[in-house]
Amino acid sequence: MTVTTLAFLTPGNFADDDPYAGLEATLRLFEFAERLGFDGGWIRQRHLEHGVGSAAVFLAAAGQRTTRLQLGTAVIPIGYESPFRLAEDLSLADVLSRGRLQVGFSAGTPPHAELIGDLVFDGDWRTYDLSYTRIARLRDNLRGDFLGGPDTVIHSPGNTQRPRLQPYSKGLVDRLWYGGGSLRSIRWAASAGLNLLAGNIVSGETTDDFVTAQLTHIEEYRSLSAGPAGPAELAGSGSTEPPAPGRQPGRIAVGRVVVPLDSADAATRRRYLRYAESRHERTLKPHGERRALFAPDVIGTADDIVERLLADAAVQAVDELRLELPYEFEPADYEQILDDVARLVAPRLGWSPTPPASAAPAG
Repeated sequence: MTVTTLAFLTPGNFADDDPYAGLEATLRLFEFAERLGFDGGWIRQRHLEHGVGSAAVFLAAAGQRTTRLQLGTAVIPIGYESPFRLAEDLSLADVLSRGRLQVGFSAGTPPHAELIGDLVFDGDWRTYDLSYTRIARLRDNLRGDFLGGPDTVIHSPGNTQRPRLQPYSKGLVDRLWYGGGSLRSIRWAASAGLNLLAGNIVSGETTDDFVTAQLTHIEEYRSLSAGPAGPAELAGSGSTEPPAPGRQPGRIAVGRVVVPLDSADAATRRRYLRYAESRHERTLKPHGERRALFAPDVIGTADDIVERLLADAAVQAVDELRLELPYEFEPADYEQILDDVARLVAPRLGWSPTPPASAAPAG
């Protein structure tokens, strides 16, 4: 399948003693990618680490530095979030970017909960519902339904209005994604009407082969996402309305760590290859109770990378490719990777860069 949408995912690293420099470099990377013609830029949300703790805040800033780049979160651990307050923040960021947010989530107990769970929640967080239902509640808030009865109004200085989430950003509810790596999560995302982020880690429930497992997930998601909405569609909404009879198939984006060597200098090439070698062993077998399978990193010349991506059945099954940038690299490395992919790799997969806004045809 032809790649029609090319995006990148970056960790947003910064130094402990100078967070501004790293965050500014990440904002510049979004600007750089837009100039290259990329379609999307995604940020990881991380807690207690040297990375972005609030994707909504970061993307609000990125929206002011770019004009057309789709702005994504991959992913927000919903366990730490208030479904209503986060919906407000995301809606505000979406309005400021003129409708460019693509919001990805994960469910379950979030990372580092034993350290910060008690700081986040009033009460014992171990008793809270941290399941998919929390995402369904956020999704329902983004629908913009009025609160209370038909006669319910609120009064503020100079204004009387029916209450609902503000600002309401029409269409954001259709740009929600789930980072699914198991059959259970894939099925929930499809039934709830969320788009699918397929990354470089999956559960090997029926196979030891990563690509086979991920392709099974993609096929399962497609078989369910365009069909009748199931009970999960209404989970957490409190609605008594019957599920919709059908809907448009959800979008699927596949992520791979892709590192071209072509324009890197000799020392950088050696460093990239050492990085790949350090991660190779984890790809050889399943890990842990969930049988986690890791995709091999795609590192080599543009010719090597094109050949491997064309041979990757999961990549070939979708038309959206997301480059997952390594955590450990420097800003100059990220720019070299994006530039090489945009010039030497993606066009051979069928992708065409989007011209800058100033060069776009009128009308």
